[in-house]
Amino acid sequence: MTIEVDIQRATDAPDQPDDDSLMRWAALALRNNPGSELTIRLVDAEESQELNREYRRKDYPTNVLSFPADLPPELEIPLLGDLVICVPVVNREAAEQGKRREDHWAHMVIHGCLHLLGHDHIEDSEAEIMEQLERELLAELGVADPYLESDE
Repeated sequence: MTIEVDIQRATDAPDQPDDDSLMRWAALALRNNPGSELTIRLVDAEESQELNREYRRKDYPTNVLSFPADLPPELEIPLLGDLVICVPVVNREAAEQGKRREDHWAHMVIHGCLHLLGHDHIEDSEAEIMEQLERELLAELGVADPYLESDE
């Protein structure tokens, strides 16, 4: 059983990952949740900022927003929720952090999927668990630890 990913491209921003890559990264993060469904919406800075302001009270565009589905458990629907990823922010971060763009995209998709599964990084102990999961999943893709401090 595979996961189902609805990909929405709501921006013409350049350097977006292809559908296969987005699906591969989400499938990796959700491999222990077969049959899961989610939407990945790629947006511009304006939409990201609007959503971040409305839902998090932070008035700036951000890399990824996760919106877990809030369904009654008795419905037994495999919908996990939505990821909203801001193309220009993710690409800018990759450049600023000296990371391969594809590696940073993989990290953002995996990070967002883990949020949909209920992981968080507000408390230090929760952040350690989530970051370790991210490291392990990214290592399977050959991606370096995204949390290593640069020597610069």
